[in-house]
Amino acid sequence: MKRVLIKNAIAINEGKQFETDLLIKGDFIEKMASDISNDNAEVIDFKGNLLMPGVIDDQVHFREPGLTHKGNIATESRAAVAGGITSFMEQPNTNPQTTTIEKLEAKFSVAKESSFANYSFLFGGTNDNLEELKKLDKKSCSGVKLFLGSSTGNMLVDNEKVLEQIFLNTEMVISTHCEDEGTIRRNLAKYQEEFGDAIPIKYHPIIRSEEACYLSSSKAIALAKKTGARLHVFHLSTGKETALFRNDIPLQDKKITAEVCIHHLWFSDDDYDEKGTLIKWNPAVKTKDDRNQLWQALLDGRIDVIATDHAPHTIEEKDNIYLKAPSGGPLVQHALPAMLQKHSEGLITLEQIVQKMCHNPALLFDIEKRGFIKEGFYADLVEVAPKTKWEVKKDNIFYKCGWSPFEGLIFDNQVKRTLVNGHLAFNNGIFSKQRNAKRLTFDR
Repeated sequence: MKRVLIKNAIAINEGKQFETDLLIKGDFIEKMASDISNDNAEVIDFKGNLLMPGVIDDQVHFREPGLTHKGNIATESRAAVAGGITSFMEQPNTNPQTTTIEKLEAKFSVAKESSFANYSFLFGGTNDNLEELKKLDKKSCSGVKLFLGSSTGNMLVDNEKVLEQIFLNTEMVISTHCEDEGTIRRNLAKYQEEFGDAIPIKYHPIIRSEEACYLSSSKAIALAKKTGARLHVFHLSTGKETALFRNDIPLQDKKITAEVCIHHLWFSDDDYDEKGTLIKWNPAVKTKDDRNQLWQALLDGRIDVIATDHAPHTIEEKDNIYLKAPSGGPLVQHALPAMLQKHSEGLITLEQIVQKMCHNPALLFDIEKRGFIKEGFYADLVEVAPKTKWEVKKDNIFYKCGWSPFEGLIFDNQVKRTLVNGHLAFNNGIFSKQRNAKRLTFDR
């Protein structure tokens, strides 16, 4: 069985930084110690670079099946690996939607043949598929996704009785997109009356407002408390919502958790003038004050996970008037570099980045043997070169859609290598022709 020996690394793991060597046997970490020798191992010298667990992204849209002109599992997982993401959980609003076990397993079959990163898929709850949902295998499916605002695709769950039954009958994590549809429609009608279809993009966070987010997320939390369901609220975008979450108990004891995405930590409504519809997301990027409060909640433990909500569209689709431009953008390749940039600016520690992007997703979803640098765990690992400047530009963007909201930015830290299950999947800009990705399993 092949062995790989990593030498001279600075590991970031479980709240600590330390110098270490690491011996990998096959898919797994065999040994971690200060000085390891092995004559039969392929040696990778990190030369003092950072060694991090592979990032686990709990929310991506890779567009397969049905929307593959925007991206597919192969292209987007490849970009993810280039950004240090070694595992992902993909969302159900594809075409057809992932709302039956047959369609869920069809996605797994595609990923088995094409994914560069470890994979799982969320099952989409609807107003009429409760019986199918009850049949899910909790050890092999990452969880259930509910749209409590329509967002992209027609998956709005608006039947109150069905919603409560889903919460009562699901042992797995229920992840929610929370925006109140009635509030959004009323706000949209007001601005359509004023501007027609040509609504200025700056009104996006007013149409998809703080009120719309808070009404929906507070309602979901109330239902989770009533039913005892395990709830994870995706992509918080407002400061007001952060007050709904706790930081006085460990993550393992929480029944209600929260996620924040890269774009809500990076951009604010000041950026719409420059970026326009390129930063049109649902929920919307909101004010600087919202961004500051999201950061505070992230750092004090009310928000548990950093994710991407990677959702590519072609530049032609995005380059449209407000009502015609779709919401979403590509982020997996640049998520870890963006957070490392915020570390360079003094906003977050390396240990906190690893906690929120690697450890916590593994703990929250009960992922088996991933998210940590530990003997006996899968060797999902990332080498980061600190103080290595590079510019985001067209010729180094790996998304199928070919653009990034970060184009023109210079990052101060660079992902150099990514190992997926002990296999060197990405090496200084070059991808391996072989893949060693696996289906995620869950200890439930």
